[in-house]
Amino acid sequence: MQLRYSFRIEPSPGQRKALGQAFGCARVVFNDCLRARKQAHEQSLPYPTSAELSKRYITEAKKTPERSWLGEVSSVVLQQSLRDLDAAYRGFFGSIKGARRGPKAGEPRFKSKRDSRQSVRFTANARWSITADGKLNLPKIGPVRVRWSRTLPSVPSTVTVVKDAADRYWASFVVETDPADEVLPPLDRDQGIDLGLTHFAVMADGSRVRSPRFLRRAEKKLKREQRSLSRKKKGSKNRNKQRVKVARAHAKVVDARRDFHHKLSTKLIRENQAVSVESLGVKGLARTRLSKSVHDAGWSAFVTMLEYKASRYGRTLTKVDRAFPSSQICSACGHRDGPKPLHVRVWMCSACGARHDRDHNAGQNIRDEGRRIRAATTG
Repeated sequence: MQLRYSFRIEPSPGQRKALGQAFGCARVVFNDCLRARKQAHEQSLPYPTSAELSKRYITEAKKTPERSWLGEVSSVVLQQSLRDLDAAYRGFFGSIKGARRGPKAGEPRFKSKRDSRQSVRFTANARWSITADGKLNLPKIGPVRVRWSRTLPSVPSTVTVVKDAADRYWASFVVETDPADEVLPPLDRDQGIDLGLTHFAVMADGSRVRSPRFLRRAEKKLKREQRSLSRKKKGSKNRNKQRVKVARAHAKVVDARRDFHHKLSTKLIRENQAVSVESLGVKGLARTRLSKSVHDAGWSAFVTMLEYKASRYGRTLTKVDRAFPSSQICSACGHRDGPKPLHVRVWMCSACGARHDRDHNAGQNIRDEGRRIRAATTG
C-alpha cells in the first residue's frame, strides 16, 4: 500500500530562490510540451510522443540560448513535469471515453506563475536523501530543514516539494507499507453515524460530536482581511503581502477542519470493527441555502478518510444509500412512520409508542441497515 506523508520545510532565502527557479523551469517545460500537442491537434497531426517532447523541449532546449537556464535545475524535475502532462491527458481522454471513474477531467491547461500552488517532484533517480541530522538534501538546492512530526515507516520512493498559496513549503513523501503490518486486532463492535450540521455526527450508541463550524467562527477575521486586500493597489507589494495574509487565514480554517476530520475518523476506525454511514448528496445540498454550512462541515472529506483508514487498518466501512429513510423508521419496532419536517427533532412512533430523538434514531437505523448490507454481501 502506498501512503503519503507531508511535513513542513523551512528553506533558507537562497533555497527559496532555487526552488522558485525549479518551479519555473518545470512550468516552462510543461507549457512548451502542452503547446506542441495543441498545435499538432489543430493541424490534424499525430500527437508527439513523450520521447519526442523530452528530446525537443528538454535535451535540445538546454543547448539553445533561450532555454539554456533549464540546465540549472535537476533534469528529473523536468522529466516529471512531462509525466504530469501525460497523466493529465490520460485523465482527459479517459473522461471522454467513459473509462475514468469520478468527476470528468477537463483538457490540460497552461500553468501560470500566479497559480496558488507550485510543485516539483524528485524521484529516486534524482539522488535526493535525508541527512543524518534530519535535513532533506535536494539536488541543486541543498539540505533543507524539515519539521518532522513522526517517523516514516519505510524509505520513501519520491518526494514532492510544494509551495501553497499561504507561502508555506511542504515536503510530501510517498512510501510503501505492508498492509499486514497495519491491521488492527478485530473487535466485536460496530457503529452507525448520522451526519448533520448542528451535530457533525450522532452515533448509534447515543454519543454526539458537535459541529466545530471552523469557517463560521473565522468569518469575521476573513472578511476583515479580504476587505483590506480589496483596498490595496493592484500590482503593489502591499497587495501581495495582504494576499498572503488572506491565504494564511483560509489555510488556518482548512488545517483545523482537516485535523478534526483526521482525529474523529481515526477514533471511529480504531474503536469499531465496522462503521456504517449514509452516502449524502453533497453536490445537491451545496446548491441550497445551507451551502456554506455544508461546505464548512466537509462531509465528503470525512467519509473519504473513513474509507481509506478502514481499508488500511482492516476495518469495514459500509455506505448506506441516501434514499434509505433513516429518519422515518422506528428503530424499536421497524414501523415506517412517514417523512417529517426538519424542525421536528423528537417524535413518537405511532405503532409502538417509542419516543425517538431524530438523529439518534437515524444513527441506529443506519447501523442496522449497514449490518443487513454486510450480511447480504458475505452471505
